[in-house]
Amino acid sequence: MSHSAKSDNARLITTRRTILGGMTAFGASAMLPASVRVAEAAMPKKHQRIDVHHHFVLPDYAERGGKTPPLKNWSVQKSLEDMDKGGVTTAMLSVTTPTLQVYAVNGNMMDPTLIRRSNEIGTRIVTDHPSKFGMFATLPLTDPDASLKEIEYVYDTLKVDGIALFTSYGNQWLGNAVFDPVFAELNRRKAVIYTHPVSPTCCTGLIKEVNESEIEYGTDTSRAIASMVFTGASQRFPDIRMIFSHGGGTVPFLIRRFLKDAKGTPALAKILPNGFMPELLRFYFDIAQIPIRAPLLALKDVIPVPHLVFGTDYPYLTAAEHVEGLKEAKVFTAKELRMIDEGVANLVPRLKA
Repeated sequence: MSHSAKSDNARLITTRRTILGGMTAFGASAMLPASVRVAEAAMPKKHQRIDVHHHFVLPDYAERGGKTPPLKNWSVQKSLEDMDKGGVTTAMLSVTTPTLQVYAVNGNMMDPTLIRRSNEIGTRIVTDHPSKFGMFATLPLTDPDASLKEIEYVYDTLKVDGIALFTSYGNQWLGNAVFDPVFAELNRRKAVIYTHPVSPTCCTGLIKEVNESEIEYGTDTSRAIASMVFTGASQRFPDIRMIFSHGGGTVPFLIRRFLKDAKGTPALAKILPNGFMPELLRFYFDIAQIPIRAPLLALKDVIPVPHLVFGTDYPYLTAAEHVEGLKEAKVFTAKELRMIDEGVANLVPRLKA
């Protein structure tokens, strides 16, 4: 290596250490809450692979004009077959936006009646296959009163495992104070919240040659995380366990900016006296749609392995694609891969083997 190259490498290492503010490894277990470390010590004896990111489709989706190919061909049986091929023992069901858009009432996919029907259909699948599926119920979050009623129904009557929320609703992201009454109740219930990105109204149709989800899903996930942290919502609701999709979107690549802003902007420093990382590490991140080396390396460098969970985004990608991709990437050890496979069991105790 030339003297110039050695100097450049030394500067890179020094810069990285400065950015991390003295933290030599984001993955250090000492940074995790004690309760999480205890849960990790009690790993299931039987190897499980739990898919936290697995979509179901309401009946007659295609007949109603649904055009998304993977969703048009979806069935419970095909889900089960894909799980078997990828060694998935349990899949956590959630509904996604294309399905809700097809069933929207007067254009409103957050209509409480539609949300209730969706939650009941998903729960019925779990009832029919209790060892194979779990359920994240959707809320009509734009209607706080209806959301509070739905929370009571899905937890006390349907007995769901957690809640599924989108990253944004119109021009409001999850940390917006307008959602505080709903988050307060979810915090009281110590809810597990799985989040799925959307293409927000601000940013649709910008590049006609590219499906907006390809760029906006990762970006909107980052907006939601920034919203939860920088508004102080992650501190207001400390008992909620939130799971963000697709490896946290672009957060691993924006980490320096977020660390810098949390300390260098006076207003944010007041909200985040301990900086950005302690709040980021309240969250969990699935590896759906990123089973290749580059994003996995970035994610692992920022997020400790115990906060990573297995996900597939089925039916858009398969379980087998993710299992093989994780192995081929050679980013995680065999022990770490098992921790990822079984990570959701630390959040949903009934899944413990």
